[in-house]
Amino acid sequence: MWHIRKNWLQGLGLEFWLPLPLVAVVFWLGCSFLAAQELSQSYSTEKKLQSDTQLEARLSVNVLLINAVVNRTKRITQVEVETADPILKRLELELPTIEFSQIEVTIAQELGLPRQDVRKLIRYEIVD
Repeated sequence: MWHIRKNWLQGLGLEFWLPLPLVAVVFWLGCSFLAAQELSQSYSTEKKLQSDTQLEARLSVNVLLINAVVNRTKRITQVEVETADPILKRLELELPTIEFSQIEVTIAQELGLPRQDVRKLIRYEIVD
């Protein structure tokens, strides 16, 4: 009777398949132990992330037109900059001044352009 079962097991290939669940459980336990050991270790970082600083991004765009609407009653200037860039087509700024020279200086600083170029491209509209 034992001889029949052994032949039957060999015929099905169960000699190979029966130990596989045991090997899988041992592999799983070993991997989970190693992962727990690795994750429980503390790591010190040399550089720390600072979240209280702001970064400035400077873009070089080809400016086509600058429209400035000066509102004298609110004492602000709303600026709309049209560019030739396909991604950044329009920029909008709100400046807390209504003096033309200060408007031009601020726009030149924001866009990284010479003041003479800003003066050539800007169009003013005065609103009371």
